Amino acid sequence: MAGEYDTFVKQIKEKLSIDLGLYKEAQMKRRITSLRNKRGYKTFAEYFKAINQDKKLLNEFVDRITINVSEFYRNPKRWEVLKTTIVPLLIQNKKKLSIWSAACSTGEEPYSIAMMIQTYFPDIQYKIIATDIDQKALEKAKLGIYQKQSLKDLPIELKKNYFTEKSGLFYIDDSIKKDIEFMKHDLLTDKYPKQVDLIVCRNVLIYFTDIAKESIYHKFSKSLAEEGVLFVGSTEQIFTPQQYNLNLIDTFFYQKSVEKLK
Repeated sequence: MAGEYDTFVKQIKEKLSIDLGLYKEAQMKRRITSLRNKRGYKTFAEYFKAINQDKKLLNEFVDRITINVSEFYRNPKRWEVLKTTIVPLLIQNKKKLSIWSAACSTGEEPYSIAMMIQTYFPDIQYKIIATDIDQKALEKAKLGIYQKQSLKDLPIELKKNYFTEKSGLFYIDDSIKKDIEFMKHDLLTDKYPKQVDLIVCRNVLIYFTDIAKESIYHKFSKSLAEEGVLFVGSTEQIFTPQQYNLNLIDTFFYQKSVEKLK
């Protein structure tokens, strides 16, 4: 069975350019096996043949292997640190911020950042790139329509100022959408943006192997401007940030070191 799964991983890489081998095998294999069995296929060979011929099954598969669980202001205490400590630090010497919301899922994270800056730092210009590997998630993000549950941790004033409720759904205001550019991006294979002041990538890297994570952290560091900050999830603390030219400045926040002149 292990050999059959390995073959499946190779076939998916050839078809989709997604390397499942860089994700933690036990978690990913369990996720895919559950979906395969649900659709009535007993082997990975049968399942690949099916998804190779049926676009609906293929889209469902991509949905399953990408992790789309997100909320506005997830872990609110960390967002309070972002507001009171990190953003003021970043804008000490500049009036415009370049921000990257990596693996943004359905958009709650980049919209949270935009609402925070517009509300608490109205004089600061900003541009947010929001990326994800899942095209369907990005389409949902662009729509900006959310269930009430997604807003449960959002500060009341932000909810009141930037959402319109219709028939139990919450529609985000166009003033928040205008400074966010959504685009497809694979953290494992695609080029990273440069000179970014703030990278937010939370609750995604836990699904990758240690080797893949090390590669991503190195690339995040190169992507950051000097003294830029990386904001990670609550289960993703970096135990040796110095190897990536990063320093811990608050829980789950890492700042890029200033390059020393030789």
